[in-house]
Amino acid sequence: MVDGEHYPPVIEAALSDLRVSGHSVAGCVLVGGVEKIGPGGLTQLGGVPVESGPDPLRLLEASLMKLQPDAVLDLSDEPVLDYRRRHALAGVALSNGVPYEGADFIFSPPPRPHLAKKPSVAVIGTGKRTGKTAVAGFAARALVDEGRHPIVVAMGRGGPPEPEILRGDEISLTPTQLLALADSGRHAASDYIEDALLARVPTVGCRRCGGGLAGAVENSNVAQGIAMANDLPGDLLLLEGSGSAIPPAHADATILVVPATIPEEYLVGYMGLYRLLLCDTVVVTMCESPFGSPSRISSIVSSIQRSFRPKTKGEGAGGDIQVVRTVFRPAPTASVDGADVFVATTAPEKAAESITSHLERVHGCRVVGITHSLSDRARLEAEIGELGGGADILLCEVKAAGIDVATRKALDGGLEVVYMDNAPCGIDGDDVTSAVVRAADLADARYGEPAA
Repeated sequence: MVDGEHYPPVIEAALSDLRVSGHSVAGCVLVGGVEKIGPGGLTQLGGVPVESGPDPLRLLEASLMKLQPDAVLDLSDEPVLDYRRRHALAGVALSNGVPYEGADFIFSPPPRPHLAKKPSVAVIGTGKRTGKTAVAGFAARALVDEGRHPIVVAMGRGGPPEPEILRGDEISLTPTQLLALADSGRHAASDYIEDALLARVPTVGCRRCGGGLAGAVENSNVAQGIAMANDLPGDLLLLEGSGSAIPPAHADATILVVPATIPEEYLVGYMGLYRLLLCDTVVVTMCESPFGSPSRISSIVSSIQRSFRPKTKGEGAGGDIQVVRTVFRPAPTASVDGADVFVATTAPEKAAESITSHLERVHGCRVVGITHSLSDRARLEAEIGELGGGADILLCEVKAAGIDVATRKALDGGLEVVYMDNAPCGIDGDDVTSAVVRAADLADARYGEPAA
């Protein structure tokens, strides 16, 4: 990557030094700048062909496909490449599996080897508390309703030291059983347990530690987990990410979960473009006040649809991104009709009104209390200190301290415990089920294709 802010002989000298150090320079892309370029433009530098045009991202994509380089070296600088443009170029390189290097940085593509022996769909997010696990669980249920047999492979920061299989399709997990798991030292609200309980499908629980800018993990046992999932009966793997970390394995199709609260810079700046380039579908969550106004939602959708996409044939990655706008609605796993309930959730306090209204209007209960502190054990302990005050049921998410603190407190107080899902519901005609089925169909069509 070169620019016209550098005098061409200076760039040629740098290219010569690269050759001396053992590198082969396959080509150059002019990313902008005209100050030091003559009226005839720049077609070559020291015998190396230079590609130029109005869209550096498009030029880089074409050069990567044509030249198949081992790395991209950025010899540009401010003002031609600001931080956002440089990250965008890096995102294009990484999405093609090519490292992007500069004077004091190296972006390496997250390892994504082909490990699945069934079609696979990844469900990834831009961060924590985006609703990724809720979307993955919904996807599993929707696919079961379509006659499919999905297996969820979930990784988390509290996952087991060795991958664990949980046959959610064969067993029911009671509050007492989950509390026993917590008492044995396990994270009983880990995503794979939540998925097994709420989606009633086979799950494999894995752990990961660390997360990079592009979503790579520093350490995980996901490869072993996928190997175990390959041997389970089923026809599709759902590979669930963790926070902003992506599963360290190739997926045939990808769903990206984006909250309406996301800053635009996180969506299309930094490594946001890389995640968009991986995905076929974006599920935008929390598309309602007070999280996002109609104009805010429209801006997010426009930013996604305007983002760079490679000019490749066929739908899905490389074609237009499908965008589905959703809101979350609480869904108890058992009837709470006529009951007085205390709700324990990770949702922010500004969601209290919609949660309470939906539970009372649709599920016929009366909400007598609510805590939003499942992810803050000390605060949760304080807020549920009077849990027995008028409540018949603890209605609780399977997250954070939902088992070892909230469930324990409820059972000790003689309350019934009912677990609660958060179901993504499409708005303004957007259909989440159709999006999930489309992703599975794409995975089926792409499975077994040679790596690009």
